[in-house]
Formats: sequence, structure tokens, C-alpha cells
Amino acid sequence: MPTNQPTRPTAKKKPQVTASPERRRELLDTAAEVFAAQGYNATTVRKIADAAGMLAGSLYYHFDSKESMLDEILSAFLNELWEGYDTVLAAGLGPRETIEALVTESFREIDRHRAAVAIYQKESRHLSAQPRFRYLSDSQEKFEKAWLGTLERGVAARVFRADLDIRLTYRFVRDTVWVAASWYRPGGQHSPEEIARQYLSMVLDGIAVRS
Repeated sequence: MPTNQPTRPTAKKKPQVTASPERRRELLDTAAEVFAAQGYNATTVRKIADAAGMLAGSLYYHFDSKESMLDEILSAFLNELWEGYDTVLAAGLGPRETIEALVTESFREIDRHRAAVAIYQKESRHLSAQPRFRYLSDSQEKFEKAWLGTLERGVAARVFRADLDIRLTYRFVRDTVWVAASWYRPGGQHSPEEIARQYLSMVLDGIAVRS
């Protein structure tokens, strides 16, 4: 039976925009720089969009929130870090060679993901309390186990000094390596491998057994 009620217009759906992998990477790189410079809480989608030269509404076509952007930035960094670390740890190297390889891989990751490293240092403690970012705590525990285990193995093998404070050494190496993200710039005077060599020559002379 016909009615006199007017037909409601069909709501138009927003077009779905799929960014190319290159464009998506560019947007995430821009977001990472803004997060690193201003902090996660102080960063808005509008600030990221402004830095990317686009409207905030346009950014939502690619990412549903700044949280999603941060999640993708940090998970990409950690996935690549652990791909390199796991290769080193599975190589069957001696403890000194393992330390050298882990340090070198760390500086390479700073070269590839400088802003993500800076974000991780500043934000991981409070972010890891959120279910979405629980993997940050898991990664930190795995990281600590790998480094402490290698140092302990070196002391047991008499490659490192018997009086070495393992946990203090781990904290020193961890912090002095990753703080490089605050000053390192890709394409600078020194390659990540050269920085690693210089760093290791200073650190290992202090912890290796002297003949």
C-alpha cells in the first residue's frame, strides 16, 4: 500500500582511499618526527596533517587515529630490530662477537628508525600500560634477557672481567647506545657501522680481559 511519506535520500559513503606503500611510509615518517619532537600526548592529528601538508580530515582516510599511527611506527621498528637481533643470537657467535653484532645492529636501527627510537625511549613506559601497546613490555623483557645472557656468558668464559656488575653494565650499554637517537642524523659524517666501531673500541677496552 503506497504511503505519502517522502523517500529518504541514500547517505553517501566516504570514498575509501588506499595510499600507496610509499605514500603511507611518508605519512608515518612525518608522524614519527612530530611524535618524537612534541611527545605523543601533545601531538594531534591536525599537527601531523599540517606537517604532512594535508587536511586533518584527509589523514583519516589513511589512519583511523593517531594511536594507530604510533602503533604502526613502533611495531615496524621493533619487528625489524628483532629480525636483526634474532639473526645475531642464532649465529652461535662468542660473547664478545655477539655484543659487537648487537651494538652494530642497534646503530643500524637508529639509522633506519631514528624517530621511532626516540619515541620508544620517551613513551614506552606509560604506553606499555595500555593493552594495545603491551608488546612494548614484552620486547623490553626479551631485550634485557638477550643482553644479560650474553654478558653472563662472557664472564663465565673469561672474555669479560669476573668482577663485572652484569646488570649495571647492561644498563650502561643500553642507555649509551640508544641515546644516540637524540643526536644522530642519517647521512651524516659517520655511518652507523663506523659509530658502532668507535663505540665498541671504547666500551670493550673497559670490560674485556687484558692479556
